[in-house]
Amino acid sequence: MARARIAGLYAIADTARLAPVRLRGAVQAAIDGGARVIQYRDKGGDSAGALPRVTAIRALCRARDVRFIVNDDVDLAHAAEADGVHLGRDDESITTARARLGRDAIIGVSCYDDLPRALAAETDGCDYVAFGSFYPSSTKPHAVRPPLSLLTEARARLRVPIVAIGGITPDNGAHLIAAGADALAVIDGLFRAVDIAAQARRYAALFQSGRGA
Repeated sequence: MARARIAGLYAIADTARLAPVRLRGAVQAAIDGGARVIQYRDKGGDSAGALPRVTAIRALCRARDVRFIVNDDVDLAHAAEADGVHLGRDDESITTARARLGRDAIIGVSCYDDLPRALAAETDGCDYVAFGSFYPSSTKPHAVRPPLSLLTEARARLRVPIVAIGGITPDNGAHLIAAGADALAVIDGLFRAVDIAAQARRYAALFQSGRGA
């Protein structure tokens, strides 16, 4: 599968917040509501135990032409035949991930509040960069808080898609899109909703009128 440009609602299915019995149904609901990217995030590090879950999610994504990304774990992404991997500061390099996953893999990089890191990642061949946390987040309560102006500057200097993350809701997400974000990465704002599909539709609607409101 050729690489696709990352855009729209980027739903992060975090196993710390979604029990295995809920995982598949929650991801399906997010896709039904309009998520264009699903990321599997498991900080527990049990790649072998995760493989059946990840393979099931990959099948859901492929059936609906949704990109499927694995957080951190290049080996798990390879074993599950995921579309790509998302790398943090302490993970493997872009070069190593590319060699393992192939030229068509989607490789994203966390850049926090660091535009020079994003520029270097683009030079090294990443497919998208992520900035944040833009708003307070229970997932990473001590994360750096970049200003919205970072998105605008990054949009002017980068060619790769830009993902915003951190405490994003349907109410504040439009500001991030207007500032330059191509995608909104969401965990609790989506998966803690009573009706995940309906909440996903609220996020997806933010992209239907261009660069936010």
